[in-house]
Parts: sequence; C-alpha cells; structure tokens
Amino acid sequence: MVEKKLFGYPTFDENGEEILSTYENEYRDMLMDVRIYRMAAGSVREFCREGEEIAVLLFSGEITFKWPDGEKTVSRESVFTEGPWALHVSGGVKIEVTAVKDSEILVQCTHNDKSFASKLYGPEDAPWKYSGAKGKFGNTANRQVNTIIDIDINPDSNMVLGEVMNDRGNWSGYLPHRHPQPELYYFKFDRPEGFGASFVGDDVFKSVDNSFSAIPGGRLHPQAAAPGYLMYTCWMIRHLPGDPWLQTSRFEDDAYMWLSDAKIVNQPW
Repeated sequence: MVEKKLFGYPTFDENGEEILSTYENEYRDMLMDVRIYRMAAGSVREFCREGEEIAVLLFSGEITFKWPDGEKTVSRESVFTEGPWALHVSGGVKIEVTAVKDSEILVQCTHNDKSFASKLYGPEDAPWKYSGAKGKFGNTANRQVNTIIDIDINPDSNMVLGEVMNDRGNWSGYLPHRHPQPELYYFKFDRPEGFGASFVGDDVFKSVDNSFSAIPGGRLHPQAAAPGYLMYTCWMIRHLPGDPWLQTSRFEDDAYMWLSDAKIVNQPW
C-alpha cells in the first residue's frame, strides 16, 4: 500500500511534467489528477479523458487553446500581474494547447460522467477581489481571491478551481477553517527564495515556490506568507457525492471564533 502524505515538493521531469496528485499516488485522497507542464515555444500538448472533466489553467506565457467549439490565443505575464485564463471541458472532449511562447500550465482532472458545454474563462469572468478578512485581525489576514469554477458557476462540474493572492506577510484561510471536501493548494512566490507556512491540522510545512498542500477533508488549513513576499495559491477542491463544496461549506473552528468580533490593533511600540 502506498503511504499517504499531506505535503509535496515535486520536480519537473525531462518532459516538463510535474505530477501533484493522482488517483493512486500518495495524494490520492484529493480525488483528483493534477499536473503542471512547462512547455517550450512551439510545443503542443493534447488532453482528453473519457469520464473525466478537465480544466487547463495558464500560469504564465502565451498559448493557443483549441477545442471542438473554438480556438483562442491567450497570454499571462505571471500569476502575480494578471488574471486567469482557464479552459474547462467535460469527459471525452479534446483540448489542444500550443505554446506560442515558453509557458506553464496547470491541468486539473476529476471523474465526472456528466456532459456540459465547454467554456474558456478569462480575467473578466474571475476578477480578483479581497475576501472578508481585510482589515481584521490587526490587518494581517488580507488576501485577494478569484473563483474560476464552482457549483454556482457550473452545477454539472465536480470540481472547484480558484486562485488566492496573499498580501506580503499575511495569512489566508483565516480564521482556521475546515470543510468535508478534500482540497489541494499549489503555491508560488514572487521571488525564488520566498516562503510561508502551511498548516494541515496539527502538521506544519514550509511552503516554497512550486510546493503543494494536500488537505484531507475535515482538517483545519490556514496558511501564512513570510513578510516581504507575495504568495499565490491555486486552490482546487473535489465535490463529494451528495455534498458539494459551497461558499457556505467553510466551518471555522470554535476555538478561534472569539476573534471574529475582537478589536485587535497592533501595539504602538
């Protein structure tokens, strides 16, 4: 039996593939197949899975998406400067990705027998906006969030896909919270030496560029970025049968609920 793990420091192989979770590896509790690809200019990759929906998210570069209903060239300087482009298709639908420039993409897959219309989401579909913690907790839990796919956006999908941008030195996922559905976080920092802390229940890991956190359902999972560094997180959730993740699925731990109404200010000295 392959052991189970909560955190990973993956590397790219000689073909430019970085594997996060699969249905059989140490992170199989995520119930998703998630991989990152680095594509040299001119290279082409195809993605198509029977019985699995697929989302392809552009991290950086310039690519041409081609799918049965359309074709579009999109670009993104980086996750720190521009909003997302993501193509979402149901099982059996082929996506072709051609790198116009050197590019990096994330591919999220999960089992789903339902068919739905393919959609290319752009920055205007998933705008960055500050989440509810801005100004709270001594102004140390500021983060911007965009949601690309969830059950409100696509009721036939089994996945959630979004992005978080931590202000420098700030926390996210705070107050410490949990939900029944498994969640995977993939981290990037605006400088190569950037780092943060990822909490999964009582376990704590050093998050660095291109690391990821595999959070089983029911575990508390706040995150923190070191002062001086922007921390980007791609967050991915798999709905459970009969129990999809909703905006109201977030359950904050009772031990920290007093902070919701507390007046916390930084000391003047």
